[in-house]
Amino acid sequence: MSARDGAARGRGGASGGRRRAGAGAIVLVATPIGNLGDLSARAVETLRVADLVCCEDTRRTRALLSAAGVPAGGRLRSLHAHNEAARIPELLAAASEGRTVAVVSDAGMPAISDPGARLVAAAASAGITVTVVPGPSAVIAGLAVSGLPTDRFCVEGFLPRSGGARRRRLDAVVSDPRTTVVLESPQRLAATLGDLAALAPDRPVAVCRELTKLHEEVWRSSASEAAERFSSCEVRGEVVVVVAGSGTRPGAPEPPGASRAGSPAGTGTGPWAGRGAGAADAHGGGLPSAQAERSDSELARAVGAELADGGSVRDAADAVAKKLGVSRRRAYRAAIAVRDRREGGR
Repeated sequence: MSARDGAARGRGGASGGRRRAGAGAIVLVATPIGNLGDLSARAVETLRVADLVCCEDTRRTRALLSAAGVPAGGRLRSLHAHNEAARIPELLAAASEGRTVAVVSDAGMPAISDPGARLVAAAASAGITVTVVPGPSAVIAGLAVSGLPTDRFCVEGFLPRSGGARRRRLDAVVSDPRTTVVLESPQRLAATLGDLAALAPDRPVAVCRELTKLHEEVWRSSASEAAERFSSCEVRGEVVVVVAGSGTRPGAPEPPGASRAGSPAGTGTGPWAGRGAGAADAHGGGLPSAQAERSDSELARAVGAELADGGSVRDAADAVAKKLGVSRRRAYRAAIAVRDRREGGR
């Protein structure tokens, strides 16, 4: 390799410097997470001139291109979790032949908890230019509006759905001193918040739903309050859960201008007010006196019976909370403990 070639690679190499005329590339293009107005002019132009447009759902991307006034033609190629590895040789060959391969996900930045990361790694390894058209990201948007520390953070992405792997990841989240961004589906939000509440009930969290859309909501509270709030309501749209680091002080003052969207007036002066033993519950009253009267062993027997009948942890907690007059949070924690003991004994 000549000194001139070495200098060129040092300035950006295969993944950053100015492209040679006629050279192909893989271009990651961020797309709106909800509001079509967030599609940048540069993104539109990139999608207009790309030789191939790789996407998770060709129907969804065709609609996006149509809204932007960009003809799709025969350029769309599917690229999702199940076929990314198989697609890589074809796409690298196209870029090697001088074509521009644009990559989009259904929403946000491709390769961030979406397809594209393996393609980028393969392209970089092959010396093919990889560049990016930045833009909307649910991860960054949720973090920015959370009101939680942003100087150090990590992206957990989607948690495992069940089993030991899920418990280990949740343990890691609540033990991490950095702010953690978790992505979740509407159907699993209540379970995830319940698990977080069982491990760290007082931990500050922000539940960000429908970001950039008409019904955007940011609910800032403790993990236990959030678990109560979202256990009994229908949730729609994509969800980002931002979890404070293990060293974050629960009573930290609310940043200027921040709000606790969705929460009733008079629930506290800061985003994390109104938690802990003796605090008012989600319905505004104190904890029922029966809660203190029910022993841990009685609670364990009750949730154990519900679980033995085939009920889920969530259903068991709901049933026992209603039957014994204890808080759903306490019943949920008991159900988690019983389930873990049983699974550990197998």
